[in-house]
Amino acid sequence: MDKKIIVITGASGTGKTTISQYLKEKYNIPPVLTHTTRAPRAGEADGVDYHFETDETFFKNHYLEQVEYSGFHYGSSEESLEQTWKMVNVASIVVDTAGAISYKKKYGDTAIVIFLEVDIDTVAQRMHGRGDDPKRLSKRINSDEFKRDLKIPDELKGKSYEIVNKDIEMTEKKVDKVVNNLKFK
Repeated sequence: MDKKIIVITGASGTGKTTISQYLKEKYNIPPVLTHTTRAPRAGEADGVDYHFETDETFFKNHYLEQVEYSGFHYGSSEESLEQTWKMVNVASIVVDTAGAISYKKKYGDTAIVIFLEVDIDTVAQRMHGRGDDPKRLSKRINSDEFKRDLKIPDELKGKSYEIVNKDIEMTEKKVDKVVNNLKFK
């Protein structure tokens, strides 16, 4: 089977991490580790949760997408994807829509994009339910990036699987179809 990267995208609170975990648990499809310059949180380990970098080492990688958030750099690198592909044929990555566009441009049909969508009220409920600070939540759902990620970008229309994630069991069934389609390519 050819190498594939399942790119999971959508706005905050749409279930991207949940779907990434589902792919790992049900299909043994691991997430590609991303890089960050923030310090590890309690219980996090380098090479397990992230590639923890310094400001100096971070910029030695070749990033498909990167952002600066709260003074720290985050990004997904070609190196980390290649390292994952040495172990498995199919991996997943969670990125914003700008990152998904970068993956699709760079990897073409090798990048299988899943765009998760839910309405703003459901997103706000989920983010509040996972303990997001109400002030940060309000700031986040009013940000340009969040608004951009609510709708599928033109660059991904017709080139990705669009899944409305209101019911996790229905979403998992749709993701199962995506994975089963991979096995025949």
